[in-house]
Amino acid sequence: MIDKQLSPVRLSGGLVQAAILLSLCAAPAFAESQQVLGWVEEGVILPENVAVKFKLDTGALTSSMHAEDVERFKKDGDDWVRFNIELEDIDTNKQVNSQLERKVERAIKVRGAGGAERRPVVLMKVCLGDRVYEEQFSLNDRDRMNYPVLVGRRTLEKIGLVDSNKTFTVEPDCSKSASSA
Repeated sequence: MIDKQLSPVRLSGGLVQAAILLSLCAAPAFAESQQVLGWVEEGVILPENVAVKFKLDTGALTSSMHAEDVERFKKDGDDWVRFNIELEDIDTNKQVNSQLERKVERAIKVRGAGGAERRPVVLMKVCLGDRVYEEQFSLNDRDRMNYPVLVGRRTLEKIGLVDSNKTFTVEPDCSKSASSA
């Protein structure tokens, strides 16, 4: 009598073959639907319209943006922050200084060589390519960093794929999107 039950080895082999077949069919469609950007791109911080270098960092989970003099306060019972952005616009070579206020969405604990610190996370609008994204950014003094904006995986999953061999693949042009965002 032949045992009609499938052995675990045959079953797992069949699942692997099905997964490979599915990935081969889905990969080209996925790749065509996603834009591919370089690991460094020019982006624009809105509404200040300051163009800076964005580092697209697949090793970071949360995006981070340069901010100085971060001051926490309460507004209508909610946690808010007031902070300054002091950046040089890479298109005009002019220094842009703005004070902003944003509601704190959450706080993150960041561990590094110097210990751990808590950073506020706020919603900010940025332009990358021809789209405006409103995303969460932790605020941190990034004066000593090469890139004032770091885009992490939570944001990258909405933007597209990163090719580590490329830089500056798109020009920011969100004139139409910015007015409607």
